[in-house]
Amino acid sequence: MGYKQHGAIAAGHPQTAEAGLAILQAGGNAFDAAIAAALTACVTESGLISLAGGGFLLAHTAAGRNTLFDFFTQTPQVKRPVADLDFYPVTVNFGDAVQHFHVGLGSVAVPGVLKGLLHIHRTLGRLPLADIVAPAIAYAQQGVTVQPFASYCLQILDPILTATPAGQQIYAPNGQRLQPGDTLRMPDLAATLAAVVEMGDRPLYTGDWAKALIEACTHRGGHLTAADLRAYQVIERQPLTLTYRGNTLLTNPPPSTGGLLIGFALKVLEAIDLPRIPFGSPEHLCLLRQVMQLSNAARRDRAASPQENRYDRHLDAQTLLRTFLAPATLQPYQQALSAGMNSMTNKWGSTTHISVIDAEGNAASLTASNGEGSTFLIPGTGIMVNNMLGEADLNPDGFHTWQPNQRLASMMAPTIVLKDGQPELVLGSGGSNRIRTAILQVILNILDFQMPLAEAIASPRLHWEDQVLNLEPGLPGAEAIQHFAAEAGDRIIPWQAQNMFFGGVHAISQQPDGTLTAVGDRRRDGVGLVWQA
Repeated sequence: MGYKQHGAIAAGHPQTAEAGLAILQAGGNAFDAAIAAALTACVTESGLISLAGGGFLLAHTAAGRNTLFDFFTQTPQVKRPVADLDFYPVTVNFGDAVQHFHVGLGSVAVPGVLKGLLHIHRTLGRLPLADIVAPAIAYAQQGVTVQPFASYCLQILDPILTATPAGQQIYAPNGQRLQPGDTLRMPDLAATLAAVVEMGDRPLYTGDWAKALIEACTHRGGHLTAADLRAYQVIERQPLTLTYRGNTLLTNPPPSTGGLLIGFALKVLEAIDLPRIPFGSPEHLCLLRQVMQLSNAARRDRAASPQENRYDRHLDAQTLLRTFLAPATLQPYQQALSAGMNSMTNKWGSTTHISVIDAEGNAASLTASNGEGSTFLIPGTGIMVNNMLGEADLNPDGFHTWQPNQRLASMMAPTIVLKDGQPELVLGSGGSNRIRTAILQVILNILDFQMPLAEAIASPRLHWEDQVLNLEPGLPGAEAIQHFAAEAGDRIIPWQAQNMFFGGVHAISQQPDGTLTAVGDRRRDGVGLVWQA
């Protein structure tokens, strides 16, 4: 007798996935499960996500409604003079690459995760909030075993996570940083989550936690004010929708840029007969490098256009389809890609992702981040506040040039691929600027190269940006692409092992007969679970 599949979840930690699965088994829907998993990740993946971070959830309901919930961070309403800010650099060393970030209270943007998760629960959730929060409270109280990837995160983020006595109490309780096999406990966060069940998001936006955060910012060099927290709102947006080889792709619309650039790359590649090209061949790798280069060029072209400025909040999905993704716009880039083919042949990203599908056909794709953390924990709460104003990727024009009272433009791109109106693929990734290239490569691996989900995620990746080509080991055409890239003036970084630098794609695929497969990216100790009964 066969087993009936009731749902699936893919996430970045075993307990994150188990928390979501437990909610599905208790009668919750995909959105309940995603919220429970995200709250649990604030414990199990606390170097990546926090209640005071930002994120997005792309929802596809069984009734066919598609909504992008934007709870990403917001810039403050008023800037303080740079000389008054608590804002300083730290260096994160991956081993094969180095990335620089800025932290301190001057790096804190208006947080959105807590308000966003509770808004989604009120809008689409089914189970009582107490049931959904319970797994996270249990893990925070009882503790979780530090996994190898979590230990790696603690190691490279150590200057941030242990910069204060409160951080040391969590991440180095005996004077030494937690190691694999040790137990991470967050009793203050357990009490905080219990308070959320009783009082919702009020303590963080108008109550005692807000007052403590604002007092620190006021006296110690931050921008945030009480007015910033009071004014913050979750925004429901129409997802960016496009087709690729007969599939419908839903992803994150502007003001975020990651989804738009994934869509752009897919539409440019649609003119190429990619399925005929062997995976990992020199021709394939050349295409990937060039489409990444063209996407960056298109992003610069769009930013320079007065009609499509990155701060324009009035561009809806249909406008983009008529302009940035229109055939006339795409054609020169497609021609450039073809020309490049002809010539060929004669950073840390402290982000996590959760994908869920339930038995009814609801699908949730949730990506969230705390940046690297600002070093500041709200006293007595276990909540480390974000450092989004100190992320170079989110501030491409330079630090302190941000526009007041605006959503920051994220590379996060929670994505759902539909076939005949039903979820075929639910995916997303962490990885800063590598988010869009990681998701793009997994989509191509599945839709063009017909790989099973596990192979599509495990296959080696490349990332090109700013004349630097990063290559994971195991690509058959690596020698040829390195020669081509060197002639194009690239600096080439051949990585010695697969690494979280190249993203962490946690995904679920669904076959036409309803069979579900869930896979977590091993680059980030990801886990996929399918509920069978």
